[in-house]
Amino acid sequence: MAQDKEVDKMQRAGMEPVVSVIIPTYKRSGRFLKRAIDSVLAQSYRHLELVIVDDNDPESPYRKETEQFMESYCEEKRIVYVRNPRNLGGGPARNTGIAQASGAYITFLDDDDRYLPDKVKRQLQFMLEHDYDLTFTNLKIVNEDDKLIDYREFKFIRDFSNEALLRAHLTRHITGTSTFMYKREALQRIGGFQNIRMGQEFLLMLHSIEGNLKIGYLPYADVLQSVHRGERISNGANKLDGERYMIRFKRTYFPWLSGRERMFVRFRHHVVMAVTALRSRMYATCAQHACLAVVHSPLDAIIEPLRLWRKIQQFKSRTNSLSGETSRSAEA
Repeated sequence: MAQDKEVDKMQRAGMEPVVSVIIPTYKRSGRFLKRAIDSVLAQSYRHLELVIVDDNDPESPYRKETEQFMESYCEEKRIVYVRNPRNLGGGPARNTGIAQASGAYITFLDDDDRYLPDKVKRQLQFMLEHDYDLTFTNLKIVNEDDKLIDYREFKFIRDFSNEALLRAHLTRHITGTSTFMYKREALQRIGGFQNIRMGQEFLLMLHSIEGNLKIGYLPYADVLQSVHRGERISNGANKLDGERYMIRFKRTYFPWLSGRERMFVRFRHHVVMAVTALRSRMYATCAQHACLAVVHSPLDAIIEPLRLWRKIQQFKSRTNSLSGETSRSAEA
């Protein structure tokens, strides 16, 4: 494939850049963490390092369990295992990983998600071809049975000027973190992640846009994000509080947005609140925000479910091959 030729040429010449993959881990079972780590070690691009940042409290049983688990990777020279002196939170933990990383390019992975085998190679090739500071990709969101429940794509973005990207980000969020790949110096220039409980990836992209980084979009989905009942900062009350903070923050941009865009931002806020409450079995809260979503934009209440259904149908064939892709990743 054409996308492989440039990276292969660099490898033959001994010029391949190191890509650092940063995984912060917190209260995560070995089963999920192993799956995440192995998906990185199975990458077709081999010139990488994996920085595991243990953000468990040193006195907690989770720290001891993680230390014992990481002993199984003690022979893997591409892994750097970092123990935080205390629980810092997701943003500062990732910043710790950035400080420890040696790669010229930085990318991320949550400890319960995974890469498909060509993620790093495909995205790095795209970065090199266009000299981007940052790229983002599509994202497959799957449940505990590896069934596709959402497919996050950004083909609606046709204008990559800062103003257009900012409008797209404020209305629909150009995320998630595991799809980002940065030039190291560009990431350092914008100051990395903020020390906030929720919305870290949203603010990181916002600062990237406002910091005039050269940003590109690669329309592939080589990241699988898992939705499950385990420990996630994006579950329950944490997520609801984060969304309340986010809508207050977005209102500071409302004078700059059109009336239609402001309508959609409010609609999206209540949909996210409703879905989060439903996953957390907070049914009264779910019903309240579902009603508010319809009130704020009856039109979007019709359009958006149809759009999601069409996306799922469009990529159903890819979903059917998901277990095969995952198996090849594990066996590589």
